[in-house]
Amino acid sequence: MTKTIVSTPKAAPAVGPYSQATQSEQMVFASGQLPIDPATGTIPDGIEAQTRQSLANLTAVLEAGGATLASVMKTTVFLKNMNDFAAMNAIYAGAFTDAPPARSTIEVARLPRDALVEIEAIALRVRS
Repeated sequence: MTKTIVSTPKAAPAVGPYSQATQSEQMVFASGQLPIDPATGTIPDGIEAQTRQSLANLTAVLEAGGATLASVMKTTVFLKNMNDFAAMNAIYAGAFTDAPPARSTIEVARLPRDALVEIEAIALRVRS
């Protein structure tokens, strides 16, 4: 098996010494996607808008690696405040409507750039 770096300008660039994702012949491992708009470099206000942007970035990274949201096996959601769980979950549920993946949701003390949410995923590749 080989490891390939996945990178796309359609998602926010990595904010540290890591890749947006890595892939093998069968899997894509997406790093946590912050809600940074790749066009402006800004983070929208509010948990709903931030969740939508994190999912948009995740979608772009997965597609660059040959996967889709439908092929996601596991996600981890990092929330700055667990009180935002219901609002995040409503947006998240709209992205994973059919056979949602396994998920962990964790409250953290702080996220890069003081984001409210970050989402990472492991997915099956569905195309080369």
